[in-house]
Amino acid sequence: MTDADRYGLKLSLIVALGGFLMGFDASVISGVVGAIEEEFNLTKIQLGWSVASLTLAATFAMLVSGSLSERFGRLLVLRTAAAAFAISAILSAIAPTYEWLVFARMLGGLGVGAALIIAPVYIAEISPPAKRGRLVSLNQLNIVVGISVAFFSNYFILKVSVDAVGLIATENAWRWMLGVEALPAFLYFIALLFVPESPRWLARNGHPEAALEVLSKTCGREQAKAELTAEDKGETQDSLIKAWRKLFQPALTLVLTIGIVIGIVQQLTGINAVFFYAPIIFEQSGVATDTAFLQAVLVGLVNLVFTLVAIKFIDSVGRRALLLSGLAGIAICMSILAASFGSATYQLSDDKITGFVASAKVSEHELKILGDTQFESELEFRDAIVKTFGEPFYKTHETTLLRASIDINTGLVLFGILGFVACFAVSLGPVMWVLFSEIFPNQVRAVAISFVGLVNSATSFGVQLLFPWELENWGSAITFLIYAVVAVAGFVFVAKYLPETKQKTLEQIEQEIAPLSA
Repeated sequence: MTDADRYGLKLSLIVALGGFLMGFDASVISGVVGAIEEEFNLTKIQLGWSVASLTLAATFAMLVSGSLSERFGRLLVLRTAAAAFAISAILSAIAPTYEWLVFARMLGGLGVGAALIIAPVYIAEISPPAKRGRLVSLNQLNIVVGISVAFFSNYFILKVSVDAVGLIATENAWRWMLGVEALPAFLYFIALLFVPESPRWLARNGHPEAALEVLSKTCGREQAKAELTAEDKGETQDSLIKAWRKLFQPALTLVLTIGIVIGIVQQLTGINAVFFYAPIIFEQSGVATDTAFLQAVLVGLVNLVFTLVAIKFIDSVGRRALLLSGLAGIAICMSILAASFGSATYQLSDDKITGFVASAKVSEHELKILGDTQFESELEFRDAIVKTFGEPFYKTHETTLLRASIDINTGLVLFGILGFVACFAVSLGPVMWVLFSEIFPNQVRAVAISFVGLVNSATSFGVQLLFPWELENWGSAITFLIYAVVAVAGFVFVAKYLPETKQKTLEQIEQEIAPLSA
């Protein structure tokens, strides 16, 4: 490895720590949804809002962070994001009310949106073409590391809190789960103080010598001169208004459509439903709470392993091939989940009633009224319980009732979830952000990524907000089937419209698929 390779890797790893915080902040909520639902007596929509509020704020941050980074520089936006992560973690941990918690989560969402957009832009702008795919993928790698660490942290805190008293007792475990993020956020802020500004931003803002100095350290002086010269010919300093206007020129119709469709498909295949509600999904398949948290750890580990696979092959196999294989796998795995939950039955047999009575402290006689009936879906089972005992009873004991009554192949459910995560991690996860950093011309890259990131984040918000409601009103089978259909549609679109971009300079890609006049 040359000195230039080492320097580029160091900068990429530091900046990609924003991805770690984004992944941690987004998925740590999976461990607390049950606790906060009980703590604040939430409806399903309120529960979804507590999860999705972060993404709503991230959506706003995505909309403005590209423009802000064009005006004030990439680093200022990233440092502000680091501060938002730290403050959000502290406020979430001490939240006395539901509204306070939502506010704290939305503050963290501002950091998520900014880091998600600007970190891959920065890395792409310092990277040589042959290594850009892998280096930009480091941001996605750090996102999945953050997700994995969040799942493990939640499981560890849950296990520690069971036998603990005082501040770390079980009733306070969720506060510790949300608060531990403050430490890595502070370290990220400090590390960013030692990172130089993006060379392409410097070049466009009247600092050509500084730009050459920075890019020479990652690409070599001759290649740096060539790339900066190519950028100079393509664009001088543009106003933000002009950049937004150029984004919607007819020449960019194809790449903008690609960005929008892939951004929507990435979320509508259900990835954040799985990441943010993994313990709930596993508990509804009949496993105990600690087992559900442990299986969530497996989700994080599979995500990490297959993201590493994607990074290894993204510059050799190519972006298009990874997307096609991943989407096909997602469709298959979501179909398996839909079939598994669709064939599940629900019945409170005598042995299961005994176990439920002990844990829920209800009358065995009351439950045996329904014990002779086998229900073909969770919706039928829920309606019968609500009709007999009332909505408050079912809401209080929902997880325990489903776990006590369901007859399903839990191994197949686990296989479907882990298979889905593996297929996503090797395709839509890292490849989407690499494509976003490549396919848009230099002149509009930051605002373009902000725009398609906005679409992606808005879709994610809808998925997170509605997932608990969908489970309650449509059931797991229909919900997962919808995700499978979206994956099939995404496969067809990618096969027809997406060109390959591997091992091409940003300027070559622009000339081939999105040429703009100055």
